[in-house]
Amino acid sequence: TALFQIINGEEKPAEGTYEWGQTITEAYLPLDNTAFFNTDMNLVEWLSQFAADTNEVYLKGFLGRMLFSGEEILKSASVLSGGEKMRCMISRMMLRDANTLILDTPTNHLDLESIQAFNNTLVNYKGNVLFASHDHEFIQTVANRVIELTPNGNIDKMIEYDDYISDPKIAELRERLYAGK
Repeated sequence: TALFQIINGEEKPAEGTYEWGQTITEAYLPLDNTAFFNTDMNLVEWLSQFAADTNEVYLKGFLGRMLFSGEEILKSASVLSGGEKMRCMISRMMLRDANTLILDTPTNHLDLESIQAFNNTLVNYKGNVLFASHDHEFIQTVANRVIELTPNGNIDKMIEYDDYISDPKIAELRERLYAGK
């Protein structure tokens, strides 16, 4: 969470710098999205705040992709459940048409149907996805590279998650890095 907040300008790093490439456009899905929903706007109005094209049909399409339909889109943003808020945030993120997605525990609060829809979208996504998650199935199906940040160095492997956690050489390296050897 701290790393994602730093690379999205919400926090300052204790040391060091980073710079996005010139062609990078990013969309961020924060862990805590509470501040976005302190409004009585309906979902179409809420989403229009983040869109260049505020055509209602266009916006309803984005909400529909995240399983909002019918009268649900007229619901006040302030009364949404955690899962509904997360689905709105994903719709907001999709509007940006970014080539880099930064997702901080994206499956928190989502039901199985929403997780599957989001997962399928990410599997077919052509850009870069940086994410942190505790959802094993999500990690296994979406990740094709694992970067583990340790106190004494990093591990960076182009490998599926299950292979990463079951590889004895990586486990040995992880032990050494956490022990500071």
